[in-house]
Amino acid sequence: MAVVDNRGKRVITEEEVKTAGRGGTLRIDDNALLTPLASDAARDRGVRIERTPRSIASTRYRIAIAADHGGFEMKEELKRVLVDLGHDWRDFGTDSTDAVDYPDFAHMAATAVSRGTCNLGIVIDGAGIGSCMAANKVPGVRAAMCYDSASARNSREHNGANVLTLGAKAISIDKMREIVKAWLSTDLTEDRHRRRVEKIQAIERDYLK
Repeated sequence: MAVVDNRGKRVITEEEVKTAGRGGTLRIDDNALLTPLASDAARDRGVRIERTPRSIASTRYRIAIAADHGGFEMKEELKRVLVDLGHDWRDFGTDSTDAVDYPDFAHMAATAVSRGTCNLGIVIDGAGIGSCMAANKVPGVRAAMCYDSASARNSREHNGANVLTLGAKAISIDKMREIVKAWLSTDLTEDRHRRRVEKIQAIERDYLK
């Protein structure tokens, strides 16, 4: 029987239940809202609803997530990764694989970080490079395009990165999970690194005068 993972969704509708097929299992967050029609559909189709408690991260972040059409599918999987790690997210789109322009979505997520409505951001496009360039135009943002767990840890520990960009065509879903876990579990802590990040910020301030 099919097991469909819909963790990361706040509201479960009849359509989500149908994706599990007859006799299947639908895995959802413990606090997700199941609509009345969804409950009826699950009963009629014999779909088992499996509620999964959220993990609680030692530091719980609110994360701005965004993607273009090339990163849409990985973004949807990213939501489940963040739920597993105990973090909250706000999705700035896109909402399908229809072609869109990556700077628009990188800009929205980066702005949320710059304004403080989100603690961190994660943006996905085909290569991760263009979104990184766009995000870094937003004042206060230090975006890093990472391709493995070592670069992810370095971007946080040494450079104080507050936006992570990923290339959906360059890494697998498993590699994405590894990178995101490493990135979110690392902080800028040493004074020598803080001093160097302050120099990056000083350069930015010079051009904002």
